[in-house]
Amino acid sequence: MTKESSPPSSIDKKAVSDVEYIEVADPSISKFEDSNIRDENGNIKSAAEIWPHIDNDKLLRKMDWHLIPMVTLLYFMSYLDRANIGNAAIEGLVVDLELTGNKFNMCLTVFFFTYAFFEIPSNMILKKVRPSVWLPSIVLAWGVVMTLMGIVQSYHGLLIARIFLGITEAGLFPGIAYYLTQWYRREELQFRQALFYSATTLAGAFSGLLAFGIAKMDGVAGQAGWRWIFILEGIATVVVAILAFWGMYDYPETAKFLKDEERAYLIHKLKYDANSSKVTDANALSTDEDGLPDIGNQPECTEQGSRYFKQAFTDWQVYLAIVMFWASVIPSYAISMFMPTILSSLGFSRTKSQLLTVPIYSVAAISCVVQAKISDRVGKRSPFIIGNFVVMVVGFAAVIGLNPISQSMAIYGCVYIIGFSMAPAFPGIIAWHANNLSGSYKRAIAMAFQIGAGNLGGAVASNIYRASDAPYYKLGHGIALGMCCIGVVTGLILLLGYNISNKRKIKQWKSGKYNDYSMEELSQLGDKSPLFKYRY
Repeated sequence: MTKESSPPSSIDKKAVSDVEYIEVADPSISKFEDSNIRDENGNIKSAAEIWPHIDNDKLLRKMDWHLIPMVTLLYFMSYLDRANIGNAAIEGLVVDLELTGNKFNMCLTVFFFTYAFFEIPSNMILKKVRPSVWLPSIVLAWGVVMTLMGIVQSYHGLLIARIFLGITEAGLFPGIAYYLTQWYRREELQFRQALFYSATTLAGAFSGLLAFGIAKMDGVAGQAGWRWIFILEGIATVVVAILAFWGMYDYPETAKFLKDEERAYLIHKLKYDANSSKVTDANALSTDEDGLPDIGNQPECTEQGSRYFKQAFTDWQVYLAIVMFWASVIPSYAISMFMPTILSSLGFSRTKSQLLTVPIYSVAAISCVVQAKISDRVGKRSPFIIGNFVVMVVGFAAVIGLNPISQSMAIYGCVYIIGFSMAPAFPGIIAWHANNLSGSYKRAIAMAFQIGAGNLGGAVASNIYRASDAPYYKLGHGIALGMCCIGVVTGLILLLGYNISNKRKIKQWKSGKYNDYSMEELSQLGDKSPLFKYRY
């Protein structure tokens, strides 16, 4: 790491009069560090102490307005294009392409294998290529695939299209999830994750309305209504991708919407994200109320290398996070892909089945955002995640116990309960995992691994609601119920594991194990450092 004596010319001298330019490993990212960031006792100052006149809440709102709408729109298009096959199915897709037996389920399944496989490579590319280039490129690619899916003429054509849709969509969700960690602190993250993830629930609601409208084009230009669903939504995705090339920002270091002081403030705050206390050196640390070393001003390690790649695949918490992600993904994807079919099997007309999905997704979106806001405010993740899994258990158990022929409206009401708890659990799991990973490269890989491996659950979800099981769908509902139970158990194990790990860090710290470590060496340990406190 090299230093130059003067800041870049693009930075106002008054705003950063005591700032040095630091070149880091990633040439697309630069860091500005205040050379006068220590007080008279040698303690590192917080960003609020250095720039007391900057309103953090106002800055967050400014960031939200510039960042969240675009990533939300991108993910909205992603989920819309991924799930619209469920709407197309009841508009004639299955009949026209003669998708007999398990052929339709296979078309759903193959998507998730390529989708899962290409998520880690995509996030590795994201560490090298600017987000404003890579993420819109992904969207453009799958928009083309989606458009072409509207002209497939056979089962094999649809199968190939779904394979390529998985490849092209793979990088968006883990990419955005990681991208937001480069802008927001740990306690600010879940609300923003929920805002963009709520696009899935909005897409679910909008998909039903859109499919209802587009299906009216049946026969236009000699094409079936289901084909127009793919073609028009694919073209819309291409348009959004083109807009994103100009509408996305990369990192705080280069974002033009930030003033110079805001940029310096934000970079300092993010660099010393680990906590809120002050420290002079590793051997002079006090302990917090839990007895853990209190350091929050330890800078996060931004190095890249094979050892950090290895850490992402050998960390126990990553595998438990994957299992918990599976527990959320399988019920979520199953419901989203098959909800129109399930409602249709309950005796509702094709049109009504499309429209009845709208209020369910609307309730889910509100629940997702509200719970995330509360979770960030209280600084807790596990109570919300585990609690939502418990509610889902109740919802699926009720659905299994009801008669779909005589109690169809009661089952419809239970789907509201499931949606209310399912939507907020998903971003909560992502945020909890991200909160407990330190080292930006390890976090990028581990998050992609979690999301990629977890999304293989979609392959399971694609095959548990079989046409032969209608209208009871005991197999599908039963597996979803079982996964929710696994989610509860996994959440409790993670909670216990983090608690034990934090206590072990206290013991190791007090034993003097880290006495000879420098601050840089402790930083390189990432979340295994005694200075890093796992969050519950």
